[in-house]
Amino acid sequence: MKKLVTSKIKGLYNSLTEKEKLAAQYIIERPGDVIHYSITELSNWAGTSETTIYRVLKKAGYSGYQRFKLELARELSIPALEPKETLDIFDLVFNKTINSLSDIQSQIDKNKINQISDIILKSKKLLFYAVGRSFPVALDASLKFAALGFSTNAYSDPHMQVIVGSNLEKDDTVIAISHSGVIRDTYKSAQVAKEAGAYTIGITAGVNSPLSRIVNTVLYTSAEMPEESEFTVSRIGEMFMIELLYNYVSSKMSLEKKESRISEAMKTKKF
Repeated sequence: MKKLVTSKIKGLYNSLTEKEKLAAQYIIERPGDVIHYSITELSNWAGTSETTIYRVLKKAGYSGYQRFKLELARELSIPALEPKETLDIFDLVFNKTINSLSDIQSQIDKNKINQISDIILKSKKLLFYAVGRSFPVALDASLKFAALGFSTNAYSDPHMQVIVGSNLEKDDTVIAISHSGVIRDTYKSAQVAKEAGAYTIGITAGVNSPLSRIVNTVLYTSAEMPEESEFTVSRIGEMFMIELLYNYVSSKMSLEKKESRISEAMKTKKF
């Protein structure tokens, strides 16, 4: 399925120039107005040039302004969750989570998920790279796949990521997790692993981000509004993607083999 226009622009935001961000933010905040504007009108309202707008649209994968407006109009025709007049904390968090997952559902490529699960199944080593607030997602992922019997680990230290990555081989797989996709450490570690021969997968919301360009394949999650602080950004999209991969891989393993591995792994933890 296609990624929604505004979601794609949000994902691109961190990789844009300051002038391009002006155009992107206007599109994100006022999509209902933009579908009625000519490109000249949009450039005037956004405070940037027509050339800048064309650059943003090209980065988002659109061949022209009319094509972009058509896709945006289609997106706006999709019924959205009706916001309540007064939202408490529960409603705010719940709606944000649902919208994030709905965004992922609208653009997920199930064939790609299936192909990646096959690659994971054949992996001799399965490693997860992440730093900062993305690392708990990587750690949880390594524990999940370890329970299925995989030789797996999660690394948060960039030096260890590079050291381990430089010794990987053709049948090894690295999954690099970075919400923004612009973290230099995660990018460099994924690059080293790929050059060593490992198959690299990126999980990120950063469309056309450095991480998305360096890995063999990328799984996109959901981006937030540009003004949202990094410290308030949810990692629910990355967690969902790991859960999805885990269940795809698990479903392809024989039930007997899977239960045996999990049972053996848990024996030492029981009285």
